[in-house]
Amino acid sequence: MAHSWWEIRVLCDPALEETVFWRLDSFGCRGTASQTKNQSCLVCAYLHEDQAHLLDLAALSLWMRQDALCMEMQVPVVQWDLIDEQDWASSWKQHWEPAEIGDRFLVYPAWLSLPEKTDRLVLRLDPGVAFGTGAHATTQLCLESLEMRLGVKEDRPIVVGDVGCGSGILGIGAILLGASKVYGVDTDPLAVRAARHNRALNRISNEQMVVEAGSVEQLIRLAGGPVDGIVCNILAEVIMDLIPQFDAIATASTWGVLSGILLDQAKPIADTLEQHGWIVATLWKRKEWCCFNIRRC
Repeated sequence: MAHSWWEIRVLCDPALEETVFWRLDSFGCRGTASQTKNQSCLVCAYLHEDQAHLLDLAALSLWMRQDALCMEMQVPVVQWDLIDEQDWASSWKQHWEPAEIGDRFLVYPAWLSLPEKTDRLVLRLDPGVAFGTGAHATTQLCLESLEMRLGVKEDRPIVVGDVGCGSGILGIGAILLGASKVYGVDTDPLAVRAARHNRALNRISNEQMVVEAGSVEQLIRLAGGPVDGIVCNILAEVIMDLIPQFDAIATASTWGVLSGILLDQAKPIADTLEQHGWIVATLWKRKEWCCFNIRRC
């Protein structure tokens, strides 16, 4: 049976891009992508038709208008249409282009021919409906943090746990940087499927990057012991609930990279981390978002 999806298009000032991403993510959208041209940013997102009615979309448009007014910026233009599932599966791809992230990564759409020459680590990606194309600030901050953590060659195997793995972009990035094994978990079965697909695109074996449905409990079972690093790029409210569970997979030397956190959510996250034996080593910011680089006390 064919299904339809809402295609939501937001034309805004580039400075509003992160706020728009956050609104769309909170609204439940999938497959979000953006493109900046001529001092304007076009953000496209997709939502199953059953998840929103016209009044819901009108409310979303009003929230974005209020966000812009509060920031004293030009009000974005918000439009939406219903498109067939077959069209949605590929239509957002036209807005997504290769992106250099940090000093080492080149995130590359899987449907484009590989570059003939680059000195960067090429991370091929076809995220489908899973979060993580590299376009969002939180994903970029996490990849840059992984560069810092895994940039120095270790004389021992490094095991990383990816909680809420989405498209698998962070786990794949960790492998490309030298991690010996990654365990990725996500509660969304579509994300699990996307992460496994992207694992194959990057020629990473099932044994080197294990991806299963679930959350921290499943990660504990898969790893069978502590991990060297934890990456987690999901909503702050979820991270807050997960922090106490990290103890089961952490040692005195375990580090973590946490994002998906708005700046005004940073203090309660930091307080919760401190209560559970973590130190915030660095806090990286990009527009309205931040990324915690943490280690054990």
